Amino acid sequence: MSTVDVLAMKDTPAKPALARLPLQETSVDIWDKKYRLKTKEGQNVDETVIDTFKRVARALADVETTEENRKHWYGEFLWALEQGAIPAGRITSNAGALAHKPATSTINCTVSGTIVDSMDDILGKVHEAGLTLKAGCGIGYDFSTLRPRGAYVSGAGAYTSGPLSFMDIFDKMCFTVSSAGGRRGAQMGTFDVRHPDVLEFIKAKREDARLRQFNLSLLITEDFIQAVKADEPWQLAFPIRQKELDDGDIQLDDPDQIVWRDWPSHVDVVDNDEGLVACRIYKTMPARRLWDLIMASTYDFAEPGFILIDKVNEMNNNWFDESIRATNPCGEQPLPPYGACLLGSINLTRFVLDPFTDKARFDWERFGRTVEIFTRMLDNVVEINGLPLEQQRREIHRKRRHGMGYLGLGSSMTLMGMKYGSTESLEFTDKVTRELAVTGWRAALDLSKEKGPAPIMDELFSVTGEMLRKRPEMKDDGYSVGDQVAGRVLHARYSRYMQRIAEVDPQLVEGLAEHGARFTHHSSIAPTGTISLSLANNASNGIEPSFAHHYARNVIREGRKSKEKVDVFSFELLAYQALVNDKAMPYSDDPDAQLPEYFMSADDITPKDHVSVQAASQRWIDSSISKTANVPTEFPFDDFKDIYMYAYDQGLKGCTTFRFNPENFQGVLVKEDDLENTNYEFTLEDGSVITAKGNEQIEYDGEMHTAANLYDALKEGYYGKF
Repeated sequence: MSTVDVLAMKDTPAKPALARLPLQETSVDIWDKKYRLKTKEGQNVDETVIDTFKRVARALADVETTEENRKHWYGEFLWALEQGAIPAGRITSNAGALAHKPATSTINCTVSGTIVDSMDDILGKVHEAGLTLKAGCGIGYDFSTLRPRGAYVSGAGAYTSGPLSFMDIFDKMCFTVSSAGGRRGAQMGTFDVRHPDVLEFIKAKREDARLRQFNLSLLITEDFIQAVKADEPWQLAFPIRQKELDDGDIQLDDPDQIVWRDWPSHVDVVDNDEGLVACRIYKTMPARRLWDLIMASTYDFAEPGFILIDKVNEMNNNWFDESIRATNPCGEQPLPPYGACLLGSINLTRFVLDPFTDKARFDWERFGRTVEIFTRMLDNVVEINGLPLEQQRREIHRKRRHGMGYLGLGSSMTLMGMKYGSTESLEFTDKVTRELAVTGWRAALDLSKEKGPAPIMDELFSVTGEMLRKRPEMKDDGYSVGDQVAGRVLHARYSRYMQRIAEVDPQLVEGLAEHGARFTHHSSIAPTGTISLSLANNASNGIEPSFAHHYARNVIREGRKSKEKVDVFSFELLAYQALVNDKAMPYSDDPDAQLPEYFMSADDITPKDHVSVQAASQRWIDSSISKTANVPTEFPFDDFKDIYMYAYDQGLKGCTTFRFNPENFQGVLVKEDDLENTNYEFTLEDGSVITAKGNEQIEYDGEMHTAANLYDALKEGYYGKF
């Protein structure tokens, strides 16, 4: 069995308290299947996990321009990896693997170019998406740029079938490409809450097997939230084209016909001097009725997700150059058209000293050094991005954005005796995220002085009326329409996020305004599912608490006809068993085997506490956070709706919840009690019905399956297609 140091022993005077823990079997298996480099014949190139680290460190150090630097930074990068810096899956899998996988990318996150409302462009975007997915990247799209169902298409002399019908094409393409390439494709479809087809979007995935290659999220606007709070009517509208205005009997100043709104595309639309677009009103309904429909769907089906798009754009560091309308598949990276971003996470458990004692503490000095080195590592990934489209490559080189985050937050709290969601845990979350952010921006300035800033920093931008509307303080500083301003000034002085960094280190931000940053964005927190489970020995995902301390995970296996259920243990449970009590187990009735009360899992935490931890982190994260608030099955619906308003009030950019509902879907992470208490019915060819508990083994088509996984595979249409 492979072993890794749970706590690195180099460069710290503190005696490491955590023993060398073997990676659990599932962790080794995931590393072997997903991240271990192999030849096309299946022979191992990476013999050990350390070999994987060495391959990645070498590939990223080789970006440096001198042999001396390449040698020096190889050692530094390898040290950081040993401390717990974990590049995202595409980097870990593909960096240094060019000889074996020449057509793959090191980039996890992309967003499609704006889908223009024409058949030619829609099919062109399908082609571009296929190439992106083939390279191993996830991709997001905004489908609310397409005309609503029933709108007249003059060129075709017919009525459009609407955005959802075109989403079906992308869905089938993704399934085909991912099946051919062996790695499951990942897509995000976003949709504006103001679009006339929003009700159809909300209900889309209630059809069995429809849009299953998509995560779906609604773009929730500030004016919609205010309309819900005030119980006002809500107008569903879509931009009117100049030709429609010329041909029809529509008055731009008639509020019953036209509403003026921010809109991502200004092509072939009617707009005003402030950049607002004229939108034709198709339907008006009570805002609270639409809100309740969204909430009911999320309560029962866990979708659509909830992106507060105006907050995203308000806090975007590139507010002067971008209008963001979509995210990567898990939502932690809001990106502009053709935007791309690479990811990496730091395993916080590796910095906890003397765990499970009254001396438990966090090694801030070693953490800061790791963040500094890891920042350079991630910046180097830009040079070996492997993106398939020229537009994507231009975007990532122009802005050089990356998303550094962490994993193991919940596990680290447990190691230090904190309850997730407590005041103490919120203070720790705020501090660790702030340190990651400020250290990263200091590195951005140092790298800029050494290597040069991101090209966008040296570009000049013309001040517009829209810019002055969004940043009125620019008027106070003497700017007027038509003035030329460098990108580095707009980024450092007028980004709402960088203004927050200036509260901590004003000299740093002034330096960034003078020299420009090496990159436009530094931080985001990804879900880190498989890298947590594999390379971090199942430390808690991203910002989450551990789902449970002993549970089942449904894993896709090549060649199997349904998902395979595997047992896993939380990192903190393994550590507690190794250091304190080898008999300890969750849910034990034996007093000698019980865990301390600070061992919390997702269901032990109130939805409000989930959101509070996210809010403590979001303050210092310049992109966004992938976070799921687990909600008990019997949680009252009215209280459930309050979670989303609380998320808005806390200044979050998005919110996602999960409520176990086996009638509608089978989750990736499943507790044994839920399976034991859920019955699944199967109708046989002769019409007879058999019933089985979710955790029962059933033989079907020559394989053994859990009843829950077999039911899900047959219901959702993926049986036998992995």
